[in-house]
Amino acid sequence: MPASLVEGDSLLAVDIGGANTRAVLFDVVEGTYRFLASGSAPSTAEAPFKDVSEGVRNALENLQMVTGRTFLGADRKLITPAQADGSGVDAFVCTLSAGPALKTVIVGLLSDVSLESARRLAETTYTRVVDSFGLNDHRKPDMQIDTLLRLRPDVVIITGGTDGGASRSIHKMLEPTGLSSYLLAPERRPAVLFAGNQKLDDEVKELLGGVSSALHFSPNVRPSLDTEDLEPAARELTSLYLEIRKRQLKGVDTLESWAGGYVLPTAYAEGRMMRFLGQVYGGARGGILGIDIGASAAVIAAGFRERNSLGVYPHFGLGENLPALLQYTTLENILRWSPLDIATGVLRDYIFQKSLYPSSIPATKEDQVIAQAVTREALYLAMQTAKRDFPRSARVPKPGLLPFFEPIIAGGGALGDAPTPGQGLLLLLDAIQPVGVTTIILDRNNLLPLLGAAAARNSILPVHVLESGAFQSLGTVVSAVGNASYGSLIVRARLVYENGTEARADVKYGSMEILPLPVGQSAKLTLQPQRGADVGFGSGRGGTTTVSGGAMGVVIDGRGRPLILPDDPVRRRELIKRWLWTVGG
Repeated sequence: MPASLVEGDSLLAVDIGGANTRAVLFDVVEGTYRFLASGSAPSTAEAPFKDVSEGVRNALENLQMVTGRTFLGADRKLITPAQADGSGVDAFVCTLSAGPALKTVIVGLLSDVSLESARRLAETTYTRVVDSFGLNDHRKPDMQIDTLLRLRPDVVIITGGTDGGASRSIHKMLEPTGLSSYLLAPERRPAVLFAGNQKLDDEVKELLGGVSSALHFSPNVRPSLDTEDLEPAARELTSLYLEIRKRQLKGVDTLESWAGGYVLPTAYAEGRMMRFLGQVYGGARGGILGIDIGASAAVIAAGFRERNSLGVYPHFGLGENLPALLQYTTLENILRWSPLDIATGVLRDYIFQKSLYPSSIPATKEDQVIAQAVTREALYLAMQTAKRDFPRSARVPKPGLLPFFEPIIAGGGALGDAPTPGQGLLLLLDAIQPVGVTTIILDRNNLLPLLGAAAARNSILPVHVLESGAFQSLGTVVSAVGNASYGSLIVRARLVYENGTEARADVKYGSMEILPLPVGQSAKLTLQPQRGADVGFGSGRGGTTTVSGGAMGVVIDGRGRPLILPDDPVRRRELIKRWLWTVGG
């Protein structure tokens, strides 16, 4: 990178999603990097194009119209580096989440040790675990082989054994994988990632090297029984994922040549940024949480000083996988979030239509309500799934609830498209159910994964963009943990502004209150919980903290944690309407 920031390189970042492809331009303005503009177009991974590069070119043409700059030549190839006439760009990076989730089989020894590590490893990218094989599997080898032949997995992840430990059991677990791969046609053979006892690397190469479509090795995810290290294996799984995508999706190799190899899975790029932010911001007040929900998957990335967590859940995505959501919930559970009386048949039709046309947008108020209800339920289930992998040392106010997070950064088309900031905030509060005092930041332009990819080319650019105001602060949220009868006082709040004036609120259980605090301003917030409630200072303890403003100011959420909705549908819908009215929805 040049020593002078003023002479810094321009960078073009593209994200290829399941529904849309976005192109984003970063360049230097007055000595620092800034997010300048974006263009989007429908993704073209599916028929009739079946070439992801076409969607990228269309998005770049839209970006050209917005900026007045030229990025594509007459042959529709990327112009790089930037030319003297202002055309072209100096650097290009790409993130990818389009395409079906990779069918994955995990192989290990103990179900609560190596197989758990394999499951967590698989969930760091866009995979779907379709089966697992361990020592306590009651199926005979021939049945395991039949299962593998029937499933035809894209990936087999093999873990197990501590470094230098026993190897006979692992060797036994390799045989069904090798034999089934041998019986499959070469083009249908799975890729294999071995992340177990490193002493077995040569044996694995001998057994599986000639019968797998690709064989990757990584350091052991369980070097000792009480130590888990997923990061090296997650990097190797990223490489394997991209190899498979290049075979499955036309155009990925073209984009890789434009990017000079800087193509990453979208979720991995976001996880990279959350690891960085967790080191910078995660501390005494808790970890940092990143959320992205779109057509391909729901992604939950948490950064803590001691450990990071990345969960990618394609079965909670809002695109072609949407019908899979009904395997984890019911139509009635989804409709509990709706302020309107909607029939289950209407919801079912919406889910299947949305899976066929993931880029469609709500045309009526009823469609909008259904879309937000589906997003709430999918994000709620993703959070409940992700929190089981948060470190045990994370500070929680009560077992079963989320740890304290500060801040929470949320992105994805389903969140960025909310008609008002209040609706977007309420959706997040309902689905995530944060605790204590936290700042909610909306990544309306879905920049976080693109910054994670850009960091490999330019380490200063993400820092500048994060500090530039490209992200929208929705404000500070205070979420009280406690139980009380509806209508009883749960929190007293006093907000003292910089000019000495103040605002007060008495928050009743089951309600929300908003204290105005504009973007860019800070104030002192004094909280006095009632009836043993916890607002982050301990059960029944009050305190004063400095808070920052946002589009919604300071929101006091007195609805309790976990959030419990009334069983009576009429009362429940009236309550949701009241909450929407409070946040200006």
